[in-house]
Formats: sequence, C-alpha cells, structure tokens
Amino acid sequence: MNSNADAPIHQHRLRNGLTIRMQEVRTSPIVSVWMWYRVGSRDEHAGLTGVSHWVEHMQFKGTPHFPADVLDREISRCGGYWNAMTWLDWTAYYETLPSDKLDLGLRLEADRMINSLFEPPEVESERTVIISERQGHENEPTFRLAEEVQAAAFRVHAYHHEVIGDLVDLQSMTREDLYRHYRQYYIPSNAVLTIAGDFHSQAMLKKIRSEYGSLARVAPPERLQRPEPVQRGERRVVVEGPDPTPFLQVSYHAPPANDPDFFPLTVLDSVLTGAASLNLFGGGISNKTSRLYRALVEGEIAASVHGGLAATSDPYLYSIHATIRPDRSPERALEVIDQEIARVLEEALSEDELVKASKQARALFAFNSESVTNIAFWLGFSEMFADYSWFAEYPQRVEAVSAQDILRVAAKYLRSSNRVVGIYRPQNGLAHG
Repeated sequence: MNSNADAPIHQHRLRNGLTIRMQEVRTSPIVSVWMWYRVGSRDEHAGLTGVSHWVEHMQFKGTPHFPADVLDREISRCGGYWNAMTWLDWTAYYETLPSDKLDLGLRLEADRMINSLFEPPEVESERTVIISERQGHENEPTFRLAEEVQAAAFRVHAYHHEVIGDLVDLQSMTREDLYRHYRQYYIPSNAVLTIAGDFHSQAMLKKIRSEYGSLARVAPPERLQRPEPVQRGERRVVVEGPDPTPFLQVSYHAPPANDPDFFPLTVLDSVLTGAASLNLFGGGISNKTSRLYRALVEGEIAASVHGGLAATSDPYLYSIHATIRPDRSPERALEVIDQEIARVLEEALSEDELVKASKQARALFAFNSESVTNIAFWLGFSEMFADYSWFAEYPQRVEAVSAQDILRVAAKYLRSSNRVVGIYRPQNGLAHG
C-alpha cells in the first residue's frame, strides 16, 4: 500500500449532491483532480450505443470560458497533464498539476460540468474521429473476438455492447442526442470529485464550495436496470479473419466487485493466469509462475496467456485470453484450460501456492496505488461500485482468502454452462494441432 495509506480520507457532500473525497499526500508538490460521473455504456440503449464515450470527447471541445485551444494550452503551460476515460459503469476526467495550479483543475471541471458547447461542426468532426477509432479497432482480431463474446454473454443487460458503440449508432446519432445525454448525467448529484496530493483539506473544501456550491441540485438520474438472466448452457462464437494468428477467449459470468466472491476469484485468477491489475492504466507483473502459463506457453500451445476480472457494479465477466501458436489450435488450448480448472477442483491448493498467489495480487494492487494520480483514481473508482472502504480493505480481504474459498468459487463460476467460448480462426491455413 502507498506510504500515505494512513492519511485520513476527508469525505463531504455538498447540498447539491456533489460527493467529495480527498486525501492529503505530501510526497511532492503535485495535486491530481478527478471528476467521476456515474454513466457509461451500461446506461445506453439501442440507437444510442457509444453516446457516453462520444460525450467524453465533446468535453474537450471547449466552453465559452475555456475554448478548446485554451484548455490544452493552460494545462501544458504549467507542466500538467490531463485525460479522460469512459467505461462500462462510469466516465472520469482528471488533471494532474503542480499544487499551486490546482485551482485550474477545479475551475475546469466545474465549468465543463454545465457549459460545454457541443457546437455542431465539432460534433461532426468527432463523429469522423470516433468512427475511425471504431474501424481501427475492427482491424484487430482480438477486438472483434471480444465484441462477439461480450454480445453472446449479455443478451439483456446493456453490458451487451462495446463502450465505443455500434457503427450504425455512431453514424446516426445527432447533436441533440449527445447534448441530452450530457445534461441528464453531468450533474452534481451524479458526480464524485476526488483529489489527492499536496494541499490542506479545509482550504481545499473552501475552494470546492466556491466553485461548485452554487450549481443547481437536480435529482440523480435512474440508471438502466435490465438484469441478465442466468445462462443455461455453454455458448460458442467463432470469428474468422485474415490475421494468421489464432486466438482463444474464455469468459465466465462473474460477480460484481462488491460481492464477497470477488476476492476469492481474484486470487484464483492469480493462480491460473497471474495477478491482473484492476487499475485501467496500471502496470502488470510477470505471470510465468501461473498454472496456465506453464501449461500453455511452456507447453508450446500458446505464445501468451493472461486473465482478468473486472470490478463492475453489476455481474460481468472473468476472462482468460490466449494467443495460440500458428501450429496449434484454440480447441487444444481449451482442453488444457479445462484440465487445469479440473485440477483446481480436484486438488486443494497447497499453502505455498495460495500464499504466493495472494501476495502477487496484493503486490500488484499496491504497485498501482502509489502515485498521486493513482490515489485519486482509487478514491473515485471504488465509489463507482461500492465505497472507499472497498479499496482500503482490499489487501486484508485478499489475504483472508482460504483454499476452501478458492474451491468454492471455482465450482460456482468456472462451469462450462456459465461461459462463452470465443475462437478467432485464420481464414487460411487453419491450425489443427
């Protein structure tokens, strides 16, 4: 955990509903300011898929007070950096700046919460950019495979579609669609402001009240609720394409982040494929001691293998991805995966392997919680599906996982009837080994 783990988290809520989470971190004269909105691709329906991501793009196109060219120049001039991201459950914006420039981040986020312009020429310009981005993704076989697996796994829930949206919707959405989405979700009562770095909390709270306190209170929007029915049997999808490399994706329906089963499944992932980062821009560590690396990569069936369990507000997926050697087949890799899962169910993990997997998961978590930017990220990210205690208690909850917990969640979730198997197969020179 970071060296400031014991620093208190200051929690406040303004009368207009804006939630505030702050942590003082005095290691360097830097501040990271994040604005989180509870809106993502799960809040979209057919005809508007990709609207949350497109609105994110439009937030960089300026307001009357901060025209687009001024925004970038102001951040760069002081040596800071900024960015944004849209995902399944949320959209987030951040600025990491010298601490004496923190007012810029506060003013910028307050301003674009209510004053973004959505000029029609800018909307059309971004339409071209996002369609090009979508088409670029489609050139990647792993994207096409993941999209088919996700669509097969979710037939009812809005996790069905990719964050970037469907091409037909990107071609047909209007400026009014985007602006309506912006006005519905970009309100104080649907937002969480998180700040970490070199500041004094009382002075910071005063600044926040000055910038945000006068914004109107609006009731938070109701989120789209369409629970996915229980899957009753294995589903398989096959994608063919010109890329000569075969790929395999095996995705199991998995619990949301605030479910107690999430933590044993995290350790099981560490056992099978190596510890995976929950931080979307965090790094990784070697997985060469994991069971599936040894069985697939050292067994000369796959060139690489990795897994991942996403922290989401609703049940999502635990996925295993393998890049298959050209002289081998995805079906053979699947057989090996099934053998390793069967071994988990038949042979209790040794204490040494359990301790190692737990340590790796906790170490990666700590590595991705060190910087001021990462600390501010976690303050908000955990609020999107639980609260800050989820982050604070994560290491202890992972450490508490027992071998019996691993056996239980493996039996509960890693069933063939609970999964979607996706295969990318080269159109020519099909592998059979």
